[in-house]
Amino acid sequence: MKLRGLFITGTDTGVGKTHVAVGVISALRCRGVRVGAYKPAVSGSIAVPGGRVWEDLERLQSAVGDEFPANRICPQQFHAPLAPPVAAEREGKQVDAALLRSGIDWWRERTEFVVVEGAGGLLSPLSNADTVADVAASIGFPLLIVSRLSLGTINHTLLTLEAARARGLLVAGIVLNQPIAPNADDLSVETNPNELKKRCGVPILAILPHVSTTGLLQDSPLFTIDWMQVTLHR
Repeated sequence: MKLRGLFITGTDTGVGKTHVAVGVISALRCRGVRVGAYKPAVSGSIAVPGGRVWEDLERLQSAVGDEFPANRICPQQFHAPLAPPVAAEREGKQVDAALLRSGIDWWRERTEFVVVEGAGGLLSPLSNADTVADVAASIGFPLLIVSRLSLGTINHTLLTLEAARARGLLVAGIVLNQPIAPNADDLSVETNPNELKKRCGVPILAILPHVSTTGLLQDSPLFTIDWMQVTLHR
């Protein structure tokens, strides 16, 4: 059976890609689907007692279960909070462009569905020659675009959609997320969803309000979506 999945990208860094990825993984696992997680490259580690960790990677591993090793979830890990090829260069290394694509192969015989999370936005560099869009095209999963629910997101979302379409990438839908507490004066929070619906040509699958913890409640809108069906028809 052909491996199915979603490639989660964002309109920017810090929009909540990992938050959404964990939600999708958790929702699928609640439906009995065997799910994997793959992040082609990660950068920006944080200091913890005894060493350094990557928060995104920790959350993805917790979502899929400890049976899956971290180096299979993300085979290429760099410390500086910079784009992966820049972070790699600071360590005297280079991102392996072939591994960005082949790293997902380990999951093919072990899972039914893989949630892939990019780094930064769709045109962010993943290697000296590749953007997130290039790797997404090679993997072949539909995109799930995470947009920031705040002023300015219409332009950022439409530009991301335009970039995806220019490269022949299928877009499953959009998730609007509030990664930080909303500004009470930001009226766009109320108007953006309808404005995007009129302009983007793909479904807005969920609107996620800001949550103060990293955990996901079972009543999150992400749990009401049949993610297998979302990918089946695209």
